[in-house]
Amino acid sequence: MHILKPGILFFTFLLLSIFSFGQDRYSIKNGDSNGINKWYMGRQIAHVMSHYGIDWLERDEREMEENTSLLLKNLAVKPGMVIADIGAGSGYHSALLSKMVGTGKVFAVDVEPEMIIYLNERIKQEKLTRIIPVLSAEQEVSLPGNTVDMMLLVDVYHEFSYPYEMALSMRAALKPGGKLVLVEFRSEDPTVPIKTIHKMSKAQAVKEFKAAGFVLDENIDNLPWQHCMVFIKQ
Repeated sequence: MHILKPGILFFTFLLLSIFSFGQDRYSIKNGDSNGINKWYMGRQIAHVMSHYGIDWLERDEREMEENTSLLLKNLAVKPGMVIADIGAGSGYHSALLSKMVGTGKVFAVDVEPEMIIYLNERIKQEKLTRIIPVLSAEQEVSLPGNTVDMMLLVDVYHEFSYPYEMALSMRAALKPGGKLVLVEFRSEDPTVPIKTIHKMSKAQAVKEFKAAGFVLDENIDNLPWQHCMVFIKQ
């Protein structure tokens, strides 16, 4: 008969507890066909928009529909800032931000290798000098700790397969007091012409980011269709 030592018993219990907690964080069940069968805090996670959606990201109507110019004003970017565009996709916002940071830089972060290839080509064609493409993973943003002044997430967080882990990773990459700006289509407004699963309420966002150590600083409610929620790293 083999008897485990107390230290080994504790370590085994700890591992099982962590595993169990991680398993309980998400639930698996059916729902909207536009989402995956994975839920977090009562919210079904949406399918990821792949590189096949680049034309939609770069559509001519985007400025009119989303008022990107006003969003950029909301960010109050200062020269020298380090900004991370999380889920940068085609680099629509990264390209604009790169012209605002002066001697700073923009990390254009995306999980799809095809998007990174597209970003690199865009940088060459448009001669953009302040953008650094970063291939992330599903559970981490792959950025150095305490290095980012501001993170921008535009219509992407609701697609994260591991929202809690990603929120922790983003929090770790932000400098003390760093800001995370979450832009999501308003689920409170039925007139916003976007599929329900690709929308998010303010209450849901606050609940999820509070769980990862963020506090809502303000919700800048001036965009046509989207929330612009500013969270602070606690």
